[in-house]
Amino acid sequence: MFKIGTMIIMSLMAMSLFTGCVQRDIHLNKNFWAHSSSVDDVNISDDNLTISEMMIMEDGEENKMARIEFPESEYYRLARTGKGTVKGTIYVKDYYDRRILGASTRLYLNPITSYSEQWYEESYLGGYKMQAADPRLFNYLKFTASDKNGEFAFYGVPSGSYYLIGTVKCGEECGYGSMKNIRIATKVSVHGNQIVEQDLTRSVE
Repeated sequence: MFKIGTMIIMSLMAMSLFTGCVQRDIHLNKNFWAHSSSVDDVNISDDNLTISEMMIMEDGEENKMARIEFPESEYYRLARTGKGTVKGTIYVKDYYDRRILGASTRLYLNPITSYSEQWYEESYLGGYKMQAADPRLFNYLKFTASDKNGEFAFYGVPSGSYYLIGTVKCGEECGYGSMKNIRIATKVSVHGNQIVEQDLTRSVE
């Protein structure tokens, strides 16, 4: 009986040494856990972002309204030279209907296209923050600056329709605790050598 038992034990040991099944099972388990926890195997696609990861992106361009594709064909058709004039005064009205002048501030004319209309409707009127404008836009803007009395003038304006845009700095006189830039925009059209008188103004909200 003792001999039979000894033979059975020796037979099992020999099988394990030749087949290596016990060691192979352990080796496979180690490889399995190593690969499953590898950084390279972690899915970081947009569908798997956590709430905290999404919040990190909120301060960047991803959280701002995307602009439509820059319409090259629309801008290509715009006149580049002209003889028109746009002039006026930039100011805001306080709660007592008094003028706070926009002295020595920059103003610009932005041609009305589908691209600038999106900005006007969504950002200026709607209050949404938008992603940065296409750099090509700046080739079509006309700039000027107001004097100490808030008076401004654009000369050599090509015929067309524009958004007239500027800002007025206002603080306590407008009821604010600190100085703020108040943006103002309105539409204006110029034809030929026309002189257009257009004040740029709005009331304090």
